[in-house]
Amino acid sequence: MANTSTRTLRLLSLLQARRYWPGRELAERLGVSARTLRRDIDRLRGLGYPVQTQRGVDGGYQLAAGAALPPLVIDDEEAVALAIGLQVAAQSAVEGIAESSVRVLAKVVQVMPARLRRRVEALRAMTEPVTWNGPARAGVEPAVLTAVALACRDGEQLRFSYTAADGRHSDRHIEPHRLVWLGRRWYLVAYDLTRHDWRSFRVDRLTTPQGTGFRFRPRDLPATDAAAFVRARLDSLPRSYRVEVLVNAPAARVQERIGNWSRIEEVDAEHCRVNLTTDSLDWVILALGTLRADFQVISPPELLHQVHDWGARFTRAEGDNARTETGTSQAEGDDGTRTATDTSRAD
Repeated sequence: MANTSTRTLRLLSLLQARRYWPGRELAERLGVSARTLRRDIDRLRGLGYPVQTQRGVDGGYQLAAGAALPPLVIDDEEAVALAIGLQVAAQSAVEGIAESSVRVLAKVVQVMPARLRRRVEALRAMTEPVTWNGPARAGVEPAVLTAVALACRDGEQLRFSYTAADGRHSDRHIEPHRLVWLGRRWYLVAYDLTRHDWRSFRVDRLTTPQGTGFRFRPRDLPATDAAAFVRARLDSLPRSYRVEVLVNAPAARVQERIGNWSRIEEVDAEHCRVNLTTDSLDWVILALGTLRADFQVISPPELLHQVHDWGARFTRAEGDNARTETGTSQAEGDDGTRTATDTSRAD
């Protein structure tokens, strides 16, 4: 007979696999008596699992919803599916989902056997996700994210290779603080032990992170939080364009759609002002297009020219269809029937 701890885990796995188990069948699965099964059920309840009992000759057990989420027991197939799903969610544009997904992914990968890690990596390598190439979209290897997340959690010094915006390569030795998901990019906020200062690193430019085994005492971050630190650093970077646009839409609606990478100021209940810095005016037009609202370009003039260019290109894309629709109208004859009349040649 399996020991008590192993049997309890097996019991938990069975309860999670099926909504309801007759008591006799459950005891047979575990190879125990009805009395031992009841003791194991009580042990699970003591650990916080809300197991409900249906009494009677055909009575049984089922795992109910509780006030808090207890630990789950999953098999190999479920572990692989969970890891793949978390990797996809880690690249999500949904507010708050990406950071939570990385934290959970780090926990799963940490305890995952090597054979399952290989399967997860193989599935990821052979799967091409469908994504929207939005603002500053940058791919990050899940293995890099999890390695960095674990180092942040454990307070372990980290070494990695880094490629700066100008293409220069360097080796970094840092104390990792937090990961920040901002503007559809991942950033690592850390204290650089070589430069003796706080830095933010784009994780998609970071390769081969390796823990050193040395723990450190957390330092005080010179900002209210890690996200504020990254925002301040990004605002201080020189950009090609500073954009100001007046949008005919409520500030809350615009904030929900593009607020992660721009500053929204309410003008009145139905208008707001959008300010941002960027090196891609094409992306600004894409972002404004997602608002489905009229807007007025205040600055820079280059953006106004770009909007005119896009508008002319879209108009040309209508081609003959537009001329056919506008060049033909329905005229009513003396007998009351409708006939097509070419109006494109009218003076």
